[in-house]
This record gives sequence, structure tokens and C-alpha cells, in this order.
Amino acid sequence: MDKKYLKKCLIEIEKRVTETSKDVPAQRNLSKQGYSFSELSALEQLSIWDYIWNNASDLWTVVQSYFYLESKTKDKEFLLDSWKTIKHWQKTVDNWGSCDGLSKIYTKILELIPEEVLGQLERWNKSKNLWDRRQSIVSLLYFSRTKKVILPYDTIIKFINRLISDKEYYVQKAVGWSLKELYNVYPGKTLQYLEKNIKKISSIAFSPATEKLEKKNKETLKKIRK
Repeated sequence: MDKKYLKKCLIEIEKRVTETSKDVPAQRNLSKQGYSFSELSALEQLSIWDYIWNNASDLWTVVQSYFYLESKTKDKEFLLDSWKTIKHWQKTVDNWGSCDGLSKIYTKILELIPEEVLGQLERWNKSKNLWDRRQSIVSLLYFSRTKKVILPYDTIIKFINRLISDKEYYVQKAVGWSLKELYNVYPGKTLQYLEKNIKKISSIAFSPATEKLEKKNKETLKKIRK
């Protein structure tokens, strides 16, 4: 797509975003109103939003790209076609909001092409970038109640276990979150894992990891940690 046209689209979006209140409901509503290019094919629009994601300097303008993706989460064909493009969006992530926003999309694609997405998550799991490592486990389950296909326990715990002693705060928050969601779908095996590894789990991860446990089990784990 012509770069001059892409720059023109960026200017249009930036102007509309600037004229709109800087809060999620208002910006989401702006996205629903559409833009001059909204009648193009889904993949042509993706090319534009890919340019916006990678070139916009304002966070709220970048968020418009995410809102477009979010609007397509029920379109399986689009999700499959978009993967080769949007997996690269992770490269510019520098905050937990953008990271987890992409997790919502990546976890949908994981259900469609598990081997391909798992390969990418594996690389992120071993990355030096903290946001890649966070992404590698949050995408596995996201909110488990939204998942139609759940990966095997052994697959998921391998990713989490690699990061159990990670030094980064936002990775530890992801470890706790992922263990909580894992407990929702594999309660018995996850409780056994917690009992075995509870002394390795950081104070940052402990609270979310044990949130769904029965009170007696949580108290037992607290005693083991002492």
C-alpha cells in the first residue's frame, strides 16, 4: 500500500483521536464510527492499522489499531490471515495494557493454529524482553472462561515453570495470573504444583495464584511458605 496514503490515514486518525475525549469508552465509540478507509477489505484495513500501530506517536492513536483487531475476534478467517502481521506488533509493546490487549487476540488465534502460535510463544518465553515473556504465558489462557479450546496442562505448566523465578514484576504478575487461570481448568494438578513449588513462588505472584483456592488450602500453603 502506498506510503503517502498510509500517512494520510495516520493524519486522519490522529485528528479524530485528538478531537475525542481521552478515555476508553469515548475512543472505542470513535473506532465504531469508522474512518474514510473503513469500506476497504479487512486485510487492506489491516495494512493501514499495521502502519498506525508501528508509526503513531500517540498512545490513543495506537489503541485505535487494537480496537480494530478486537472488532474482528469472531472472524476466524481474518484471525488466521492476520497472524503473520500482528505477531510483530508485540515488538513495540512497552506496557502491560498493550501486552494483555494483544493477549486477547493471540489467544483466539492459538485455538485455530496452536502449533504455529505455540512456536512463537516458546520464543517469547525465552526472550530477554520482559513483555515478550509476559505475553508468552498470558496468551495461553487469558481469561480461561472465554476459551473454547484448552491446551493440555503439561503444555501450559512448562511455560509458567520457566518463569517462576523471573525477576521482573510484570512477569511475576503474569505468573500469578496464569496459575489462577490454570487452577480454574485444572484444579487438582495446579494445586499439586502449588504445593510442590510454593516456596519458589514470589509474594507478587502468590496472591493471584491462590485467589481461587479454598480457604483451607490457601492457609496450608501460607504455612509451608513460612
